[in-house]
Formats: sequence, structure tokens, C-alpha cells
Amino acid sequence: MTSSNVSPSNRLTVERINVPPGPDADVSADFLAFHRMRVAHETALWGTADRAPTLAEDIMFWLGNEYEERHVYLARLGGTVVGSGTLTLPLSENTTTAGVDVLVDAGYRRRGFGTAILQHLEDTARARDRVSCDGYCGAPIEAGVPLVDAKSGSGGFPLDSDATGFALRHGYSLEQVESNSTLSLPPDGELLASLESGALTSAQGYSVIVWQDRCPDGLVEAFAALKSLMSTEVPIAGLGWEGEDWDSARVRQEEATWRSSGIDAIVAAARHDESGELAAYTVLIHRAEAPAVVYQEDTLVAPGHRGHRLGMLVKIANLRQAGVTWPDATWVMTWNASENRHMLAINIALGFKPSGLEGEWQKRLG
Repeated sequence: MTSSNVSPSNRLTVERINVPPGPDADVSADFLAFHRMRVAHETALWGTADRAPTLAEDIMFWLGNEYEERHVYLARLGGTVVGSGTLTLPLSENTTTAGVDVLVDAGYRRRGFGTAILQHLEDTARARDRVSCDGYCGAPIEAGVPLVDAKSGSGGFPLDSDATGFALRHGYSLEQVESNSTLSLPPDGELLASLESGALTSAQGYSVIVWQDRCPDGLVEAFAALKSLMSTEVPIAGLGWEGEDWDSARVRQEEATWRSSGIDAIVAAARHDESGELAAYTVLIHRAEAPAVVYQEDTLVAPGHRGHRLGMLVKIANLRQAGVTWPDATWVMTWNASENRHMLAINIALGFKPSGLEGEWQKRLG
């Protein structure tokens, strides 16, 4: 344990804990406590652990990498774990920002522990010359509840949620809201065929390529270029993030982390036949430890190739392949910025139904 913050009035300690060096290593009681708290929180919020990371995912993510430093903290009252905090520090781009997350066990809330954890995270971020902090929280959709409007001008997040109250009290503003949607598997085959037929009329001169887990060597640089675009072309509201610089090494690093985490991936890409450029891509990932759910990761159509319905085409190709590769999966989950109307329209046409919200909060550090 490498750092601590003590509040004399309630003997709360906030300490950074070590992350196991890999999924096959011995896992400390501290890290197990952190992981189990996260799973319990997701299960209580959603009624299922499908949105929670597996232990291997948590280990591999929180180890960090050359692009982002990541810290895990436990908060204890005496010898009892009462909460956790995490801090992410980008190292390649966005080096003036930090990501924060605070979780307090349900039995210990409203006693100031979350505030103490967040203060420690923010102090650490300041010491690393960060000038803003970002945080995320999820909530199921409830009809008729009052909302906080996002500064993006699109969407809102439940006003009376505990996460909203905590964020507002500590000076965070709601910058953006993402819509969480789900699609039952297998998808309607007739619907996919009809949508594909319509898309193909606009996509003449493009071919669809599908690969699993590892991008072909001959495409990896072009794929990296698309992933760089992904960080600048999607709506980011007022979050002010810089674009990410992806190259083949960064692609291979992500692929290796997924494999070590027990994650399989399918990528469908559209290639422009005349130029050979990759024009669009979409990614689905799946975990054998949680076989029912497939996560929709990136989807992007490069600016120079829009208007050819390539987003629809690659999504259909990936959904079909998912049914073959992961036959036990029963649903796909995706997220889209509320103002990303074009991608939301594609998902609605495919049959995705709204299932939740994610609020993206930001605070400028004084």
C-alpha cells in the first residue's frame, strides 16, 4: 500500500492497494474486496451482474498500461472495508485530466465517507498536474422521474439518484448523457435481410471484412487510423478530450489485454474497393464467464465515406457472426451519446430497446 489519507474524526483511511500482476496470479483479499464491491453495486443497481466486470477483466484493466496509469483504493473504518475509489491518469493524450470513481458500501452511506474518498482522489489528481476530473454513473430508465439536463443539450439523468446528488454537491456538472440499449439474440433474420438489402444499394464499391480477436497484419495500420478517428468523431459534448493517437502497437496491446481478460472480440469493417481504405468498423466483445451478454464497443464511419449506410452494413455483419461464434449469448448491449441521432437510428432499426442511462460528469479543479 503506497499512500493513505486519514480523517481523525471517524478513523477512516483511504489507501491505494496493489493490483495482481495477472489473472493467474494470487489475488489479495484487498483486491477481491474491491472487485466484489463493484459486482454487488452493479447487481443491486440493475438486478443482474451482466454489467459488472469479471475478476480477470478488473485485474487486467487496473494494471494499467503505457497509455494510462490506474490506481485502486480501499476505504476502511477501523478494519472494515466501507468503500473504494479509482483514479485513471492518461499518459499519452488528455494529460491534464483524470478519471474518478467513488463507491461506498450501502450500509455505510451518508456518513461522509464518499466525500473523503473523492477528496483523496482529487488531491492525488492535482498533485499530478491534472486540472479536471471526469466521472461516470449509470441508472435504469424510469418513466416520469425529474431529470438533470445535460450541458450537451440532449438527454438528462435522474435528479433524485444518489449519484446525481453526490456529483452536484461536489461541484460536478452533467456534460453528456449516453443511452444504454439492448437487443435480444438471435436477431430477427428477416429484418436483418431487409435492412441489409437496403444498405447494399447505397454501399456499392465497398466490401465487408470480418475478423475475430486479432486484426490481420495487412489491415492493422488502417484499423489504427480508424480508431484514432473514433476518439475525435464521436460526440463528446463539453468534455474537451483530445484525440487519441493509435498505431499498430496500441491495437496489439488492446487485443492482448482482451485475451488475457478472457474477452473474445469480433470486428466487422467496410473497405473501399477502389482505394483499399478502411471506411468503417464496429466491434463486439464477449466473455466466456458471462456468456449471456455481448457488449457493443466502437462503431465508426470515417467522414469521407459517410452517406453509404456502412454503419448499418457492418453492424449487420457483426450480429450475424456473433450468432455463429457465441451461440449461448442472449442479448447485446450498446451505448450511444443522446445527441448521436444517426447511430441511435441505426440501433432502433435493428431492434435495440432503451434499457438505461449513463451520466458523464466533469469538474474543473481549483
